[in-house]
Amino acid sequence: MQQVEERTIVTTALADAAETEQPMPRKGKLAMSTIMLILIATALGVIGQMMLKQGMGAMGPLALTLDSTPSIILRIVTSPMVIGGLLIYGIGTFFWLITLSRIDLSVAYPFVSLNHIIIFLLAWLVLHEQVNPLRAAGVIVICAGMLMVARS
Repeated sequence: MQQVEERTIVTTALADAAETEQPMPRKGKLAMSTIMLILIATALGVIGQMMLKQGMGAMGPLALTLDSTPSIILRIVTSPMVIGGLLIYGIGTFFWLITLSRIDLSVAYPFVSLNHIIIFLLAWLVLHEQVNPLRAAGVIVICAGMLMVARS
């Protein structure tokens, strides 16, 4: 009878540990759930930034002076694209914070370069921004650096 109780206690303790266990990276590998968090944070961050650019671009160039500041603030806080962009970006930040709770900053932060790469491509393809060879080379260097860190 005592053996059965001991097995039950051990089994219960193992089950409790499994339920509360945080996914921790294995050496050289990230848990799939952590990778998904990074990708969600990245996608939401990019969508938020694109919405912010669309919202602010619709306002045209803003000249910031002491007199114009209140009207600029009003235009910004009443823009649906800006408010939506901030909301989505904020949700992405939530997922990024969960990521930071799981892995080292030195491992997580290079993934921020995904934002640079995707924004670069979307700015070129969707917003029709001009891309010169030096800027494109910079993005390639960012990609190479991210791959080196991801494999370390």
